[in-house]
Amino acid sequence: MDATDRVLTVPNAISAARLVLVPVFAVLLARRQDVAALVVLAVSGVSDWLDGVVARRLGQVSRLGQVLDPAADRLFIVVTIVALAWRGVVPWWLVAALVARDLALGVVQLVVVRAGWQPLPVHLAGKTATLMLLYAFPLLLLAELAGPGAPAAVPTLLAALGWATALWGVGLYWTSGVFYLVQARRLLRGAS
Repeated sequence: MDATDRVLTVPNAISAARLVLVPVFAVLLARRQDVAALVVLAVSGVSDWLDGVVARRLGQVSRLGQVLDPAADRLFIVVTIVALAWRGVVPWWLVAALVARDLALGVVQLVVVRAGWQPLPVHLAGKTATLMLLYAFPLLLLAELAGPGAPAAVPTLLAALGWATALWGVGLYWTSGVFYLVQARRLLRGAS
């Protein structure tokens, strides 16, 4: 389905609402209102899935949406991972690994657009990595929240599932980054 130049679409409104939820989520985590933060994160995850479904079903795929949706995803991932590292839930090397990939691809996207091409389309590996990361972070936070009244196996299981999903997500995140670099190289070589 070809993207249009429409701005006012239902999927774009859903993505914009997800962007508004980013600072709400950050404030909730900073204030240690973790249950509310988890609800906001869950709503964000559902809205990420929903905007794509609505865009395809209503024929409202737009160029703005193709930029807005991944931007909201990246922002949620960065804010979440920084907040979790600040709280000591995840190590700072994980933040560095995710932010470095996003910065590198941000530069690549700018070069591609400056050369006159449309931004690179989202790759399935990138979508899968984002999904895995957005599921891993709540699991890791839940593992931290499991209080002394919870059976010992609960936080251990949540942490194991969270870390398995996070590490696979980081691997796919970087794999998709390589795919984007190859795609950009082909575009730019074809332009010269």
